[in-house]
Amino acid sequence: MHPSTLLRSACLASILLLSACASTAPQSPGSASVKTPPTTTRAGTDNPPRSILYVGNSFMYYNNSLHGHVRSLTAGVPAGERKRTESRGVSVTISGSGLDWHDVGSYFRPDGIGRYSFVGDNEIRINPPGRQFDAVLMMDCSQCPVHPELSVTFFQFARQHSETVRANGAEPMFLMTWAYQDKPEMTQSLAAAYTEAGRRNGAHVVPAGLAFGHSMQSRPDINLYVADKRHPSLAGTYLAACTVMASIYGVSPVGNSYTAGLPPAVAKHLQETAWQTVRAYHGR
Repeated sequence: MHPSTLLRSACLASILLLSACASTAPQSPGSASVKTPPTTTRAGTDNPPRSILYVGNSFMYYNNSLHGHVRSLTAGVPAGERKRTESRGVSVTISGSGLDWHDVGSYFRPDGIGRYSFVGDNEIRINPPGRQFDAVLMMDCSQCPVHPELSVTFFQFARQHSETVRANGAEPMFLMTWAYQDKPEMTQSLAAAYTEAGRRNGAHVVPAGLAFGHSMQSRPDINLYVADKRHPSLAGTYLAACTVMASIYGVSPVGNSYTAGLPPAVAKHLQETAWQTVRAYHGR
């Protein structure tokens, strides 16, 4: 069987496994009663965001920030699809933080974050007044969604921040995070928690954590982690960025000219893994 077929089968198997565990909403992390529908929203939103605020922690800001790699990927798509993916990203991250550390409402204050941008040769452009972001992509701390004490806080602030984001005219989204390298069993529990948070709040979920799991299964020789076995290596950040672009914009990263300096074969694998994971997760 061709490797891509095997990977696609693995993606679908993961989603079916999540669905098979469903019965009621989660009351505790890792519970077998977590209801995890195979898809929250389809890949690619109806109105692709032109500006995204990334809210998270060091999982986002490693390797010169996830949003920077997404921007480079969107610039590297074929000309015919580039207009759909054109967007501006701003990252607001706090080391070691969870969703409860962030005052998302303050990020929308007038003349605050996003008031100006650096463009061209580091020129400053003053952006038009008003709402600066079409969407907010949020993530919790690496263990919080499945932690015995903090999982309740995860769902509480997922709801609170989603309401805040919508009250400010933007779309809430969640970045599904990945398991620790030495604790692969976290993958399914994290996927279940983020999928449920997306379902409860009608929010788009980017399945980066599942993409990590699938890549580790099919190409364990490609190291997605730094020495602490938690934070992403450059390959890990690139995989997450490919998954973000594929999930939010519905545009395949396969063949993208931006490779983050990774070997071509490695970049190709990560691009294909992201695309196949997104298609399986969103049911396309």
